[in-house]
Amino acid sequence: MVTPGTLEGEAYAGTGDNLGERSATSPLAPVSAIVAYLAIITLLVHLATAGVYGLFVDELYFLACGEHLAWGYVDMPPLTALQAWVARTLFGNSMLAIRLLPALAGAGLVVLTGALARQLGGRRFAQGLAAIAVLVAPGYLLVDSYLSMNSVEPLLWMGCALVLIRIIKSGNVRLWIWFGVLAGVGLENKQTMLLFAFALIAGLLFTTERRYVLNRWFVLGGLAAFLIFLPNLIWMVDHHFPHLELLANIRRNRRNVALSPFQFIGQQILAMHPLAFPIWLCGLWSVLTSKRGKPYRALGWAYLLALGTLLLTAGRFYYLLPAYPMLFAAGAVAIEGWLDRPKWSWTRPAYVALLAVTGILFAPIAMPVLPPATLVRYTELIGMSQPQVEHRQTSALPQLFADRFGWPEMVAAVAKVYRGLPPEEKAKTAIYANDYGEAGAIDFYGPALGLPKAISGHLTYWYWGPREYTGETVIVLGVQGRETIEKYFSSVEEVASVGHPYAMASQHFRIYVCRGPRGRTLRQIWPELKNWN
Repeated sequence: MVTPGTLEGEAYAGTGDNLGERSATSPLAPVSAIVAYLAIITLLVHLATAGVYGLFVDELYFLACGEHLAWGYVDMPPLTALQAWVARTLFGNSMLAIRLLPALAGAGLVVLTGALARQLGGRRFAQGLAAIAVLVAPGYLLVDSYLSMNSVEPLLWMGCALVLIRIIKSGNVRLWIWFGVLAGVGLENKQTMLLFAFALIAGLLFTTERRYVLNRWFVLGGLAAFLIFLPNLIWMVDHHFPHLELLANIRRNRRNVALSPFQFIGQQILAMHPLAFPIWLCGLWSVLTSKRGKPYRALGWAYLLALGTLLLTAGRFYYLLPAYPMLFAAGAVAIEGWLDRPKWSWTRPAYVALLAVTGILFAPIAMPVLPPATLVRYTELIGMSQPQVEHRQTSALPQLFADRFGWPEMVAAVAKVYRGLPPEEKAKTAIYANDYGEAGAIDFYGPALGLPKAISGHLTYWYWGPREYTGETVIVLGVQGRETIEKYFSSVEEVASVGHPYAMASQHFRIYVCRGPRGRTLRQIWPELKNWN
């Protein structure tokens, strides 16, 4: 199928030299060697630092969800739990094993960004510039340092963007099937895929390339996305959309730090590296205003629509981070064209070197590189640290680092209490955790110390229930104040306290042994223990 839009797209791809023209033949055509080297560096950096800090609070929960595979969870679709299960099944329980897949995702994003730049007509410099911008971006260094849905999400968003570029360049509307498959998998990873897919299609409708939408392959792609997403949708319907209840609770409790539009955009600039701001700004300008970028206006509109939606709905600033590689790619292509003059040739290595050096300087703020005490001094020296995302009291470290400390020590303290119980009491003793981090830590570290699996009312743990426990004896941890416990038990004994100096303030608490339930079994009081916050 050949259309005027197809010819225009091919002309754009071929600008500069025949390298760009060859890139028009296949999205899988190899990127330049420099992109491959940068991807290897990304992988090695994440693997080398995988064990510097401990498991993140969310990782502990995801690992627990991996032991209860389902088509959905209170706060997420199933793909992250599956990722956790795959990591442990194939590679084991080491820090390196658990964080291998996020590290591979980070390296893959570098390659994909180079491929986007190549598809947009970028030669070696453009591909390398776009790739190094992704490598040094603090936001990506952070999300690729631990197991979560956030490391996979940029690959799925940018996979959709790459497919759309190929549709526009080649006129091959059958590629909508692949767009739908990626979007469907994205919905099984995180619901924000819906935001980007909608923004991308809406952006396409704003341009003359809307002609690629009105065909049966577009409908089939949508059907593919829906069918892949359907199991999770059925799960949410069966469970009365628990994620909506959770989000309503978070808004009501004002847990998240509210940002003004200027603060929100400021966080985008910081997360993508301040010195890389000209690259993605040029990319946005190029696809929205330049003649060369006209076929790809949808990418710019998609970014603006996603940005506007998040500003109107008070979304978290990092929800938009997966969109930037396409802007880095477009911006790198534009900059390459502007600097394609002998008198400006010196600026290329100078700018890349500046990005690399400052990327190294910013890296300790984003990923576990320095020991905690050294990190504290370092952040004081440079006057920068991670932004606060929630209204929670932290320690000397920012939240996204502090939540990686104290878990093994907490479990060891609980194990000491458990071992101190009479033998006949242990078999009927439950370990109740106030949040999923505490429960996940018991589930991950506890078996080696002889502990049973934890129970909790927090998020999906609540669905897993009290198991076989009646409540005759319960070790309770993480509850701030014994008066809450005394409503349910006639005997509440404080037996220990925990608190790592670098852990979050909420992880400094007392451990209680509770006996004598007040007239009701644990299963009878379970509905009251639901904690979706």
